[in-house]
Amino acid sequence: MNSTLSPDERFMARAVELAIRGRNRTAPNPTVGAVMVRDGQIVAEGYHMFCGGLHAERECIADAKAKGVDMSKCTMYVTLEPCNHHGKTPPCTEGILEASIPHIVVGTRDPNPKAAGGIEYLESKGVRVDQGVLEEQCKDLISDFLCWQFKDRAYSILKLACTVDGKIAGATGAQEAVSCPESFHDVQHLRSMVGAVIVGGNTLREDNPSLNCRLDPLPEGFSQPKAVVVTNNLPQNHDEYTLTTTRAADTIFWTSAEQAATKTASELKNKGIEVLPLPSNEKGLILEKGFTMLREKHNVLRTLCEGGGRLACSLAEQGLVDEFVMYQAPRILGNVDGRPNFAGSDNVLISEAMDLRISRVEQSGRDLKIVFKPEGQ
Repeated sequence: MNSTLSPDERFMARAVELAIRGRNRTAPNPTVGAVMVRDGQIVAEGYHMFCGGLHAERECIADAKAKGVDMSKCTMYVTLEPCNHHGKTPPCTEGILEASIPHIVVGTRDPNPKAAGGIEYLESKGVRVDQGVLEEQCKDLISDFLCWQFKDRAYSILKLACTVDGKIAGATGAQEAVSCPESFHDVQHLRSMVGAVIVGGNTLREDNPSLNCRLDPLPEGFSQPKAVVVTNNLPQNHDEYTLTTTRAADTIFWTSAEQAATKTASELKNKGIEVLPLPSNEKGLILEKGFTMLREKHNVLRTLCEGGGRLACSLAEQGLVDEFVMYQAPRILGNVDGRPNFAGSDNVLISEAMDLRISRVEQSGRDLKIVFKPEGQ
């Protein structure tokens, strides 16, 4: 852990690390981690492992009991305010009181009005509660949960794999690996936690992708994500693509109303492929309806966009990227005609650029994995 952090921040940082482990299986619940500390040492840990399972606080309490820890002399650090309601599991506030834990440190408050109020309830019972430690990091853990609570669309992740000079492919657009094998494997973990993978029409035509998760073994009970192709030109030679043949039942095209009314659209529908017309303007398709329909019709909670620079730019400019995940390879192409991360914006000045903030940075093999969030989110 970072040696510049205070003791409270170090313990909360460990709770954040634990929380991330459960992200794949907790939806639609928030991602939460917790640690128990006595005399400056972590003596028990826990995190919310899957939806319907024990919450992080109760996992941590169970770990402490198994280790014979006297919790009446401990402090619990938890990334999210303990819940104060009966859901699939009893309130975590009651578990904390039953364990006689005298001091709780909370990263951020629960935005869900049904579950909130845990801090006040614990304080009313004589528990000391501090809050706001690593609050931004703890809020980032539940950014998808916030989307599901306050928006009617799927949470959108944009994956980028690029060189140091921001290129995702060479000048010819040839399909070549930019990042290292470890990053490729990490992307498969991203695919394993989303309900749909999104690409643009050029990616379909140039790469003929399958957009499936290739983890081995696949998680228990896993269903492959939907494959979404965003294009103003539906493929007429649709018998040549993996998505329109072997994955037809899982494939969706987002296109213009004009394209959706064509013979090609009818042929795709006859294969069992969904064709969704979207509104458009002078810059192209307006994509929010697609994300809303994915959630409403297919119960997709998270999406992963792996499209080209133009699709990435459209999503970003339309405010439809909640999380940017960039794998930056220590390589330089140096060719001005190489394919960039983002393309198609009318911006001319740096002062017009979209501002992001860094949420998390870690090593991924020889690459650097950087997670960005939109500034102000």
